[in-house]
Amino acid sequence: MDATSTWITIVGSISATLTTAAFVPQVVRVWRLRDARDISFTTFAVFSVGLVGWVVYGGLTSSVPVIAANTLTLGLALAILVLKIRFDRPTSAPTT
Repeated sequence: MDATSTWITIVGSISATLTTAAFVPQVVRVWRLRDARDISFTTFAVFSVGLVGWVVYGGLTSSVPVIAANTLTLGLALAILVLKIRFDRPTSAPTT
C-alpha cells in the first residue's frame, strides 16, 4: 500500500468512525428517556435500507471501512427503530 492509499484509508476510517459515533448519543437518549416521539420512523427505516446498500457496496468493492462503519451504523439505526416501536406504543387507559 502506497502513502496515498494509506492516507485515503485513514481519512475514510476516521470519517466512518465519526459518522457512526454520531448515532450513539441518540440511542442513549431514547433509551434513558424511554421516549422516541421526536424520532421519525420513516426516516430511520429508509436510512436503514440505505445502510444495507452501503454494506453491500462495501462488500462488492472490498472496502473494510465502508463495511465496518455501515454495519455498526445499521445496528444503531435498527436499535433506534426497535426502541421507537417499544416506547411509542400507546398506553392503555385505566379501567374503572
